[in-house]
Amino acid sequence: MRIVFAGTPEFAERALTGLIEAGHEVVLVLTQPDRPSGRGLRATRSPVKRRARAHGIEVYQPESLRAPESAAPIAAAAPEAIVVAAYGLILPQQVLELAPLGAINIHASLLPRWRGAAPIQRAIMAGDTQTGITIMQMDSGLDTGPMLMQRAIAIAEDDDAGSLHDKLAVLGAELIVAALEALQRGALAATPQPASGISYAHKLSKPDSRLDWSRPAQALACQVRALRPAPGALSTLGGEPIKIWQARVVEGGGVPGCVVAVGPEGITVACGVGALQIRRLQRAGGKPLDASAFLRGRPIAVGELLDRTSP
Repeated sequence: MRIVFAGTPEFAERALTGLIEAGHEVVLVLTQPDRPSGRGLRATRSPVKRRARAHGIEVYQPESLRAPESAAPIAAAAPEAIVVAAYGLILPQQVLELAPLGAINIHASLLPRWRGAAPIQRAIMAGDTQTGITIMQMDSGLDTGPMLMQRAIAIAEDDDAGSLHDKLAVLGAELIVAALEALQRGALAATPQPASGISYAHKLSKPDSRLDWSRPAQALACQVRALRPAPGALSTLGGEPIKIWQARVVEGGGVPGCVVAVGPEGITVACGVGALQIRRLQRAGGKPLDASAFLRGRPIAVGELLDRTSP
């Protein structure tokens, strides 16, 4: 199939690779403009752009697609379908109508649950036990279009946003290839999304990183996993900000935020319900350390309180 592909991060790069390996003719790739990153703030190409360049595919990087003339390169490519995965820009109606088969989105949730920008993190944060990939026909709404194909996977107890992202990226690449093959055969029908069970995966913001020790330990453990490998769960100790990278629910209780046990395996903090054992953490300007190594540099006493002041 003749395809225009739109995507930016690693999740999308895996889908683009799958399409190329399946023999589809990707004639144009849309990706976000190069952004400054790193200490030197050098302009960095997106993973999708790097993959496209490696295969000699033309790359188009508009700042926006709202202006009518911005759609000209897509129209000139004459695609049969536009495949979209974590692109990051809104596709206006004029773009959605440029291909006979329309625009087809690879979304990392079981729609209609977790429409929006951060479905992987929100699913873990909410304690969901499963998620998946939905292949969706795009319309003008936010992830509201009819579904073409869907497949679920379990969220393991030790999954974090990084590991779940990688699983879903592989699944998304497999499913878009299967969906396009079925579309070519005329064997795939679009199904409207259910009217119930809708939830929104709003983009993560700074308050999402903050641990509220009055909440149940299980909810905080999910929050820590959802924020790993980035941006990390945040608390304070003696007025100093710390990031918590790994924690588990343990038995215990007490004043929320109070350290109730300290040992080589971790630092146990009382929560609203139960307790959380912090196993890996990081001081400002330092490196992530296992609890035993952290305690050698910064001893913690039973009775100390986390979140005594805001960073």
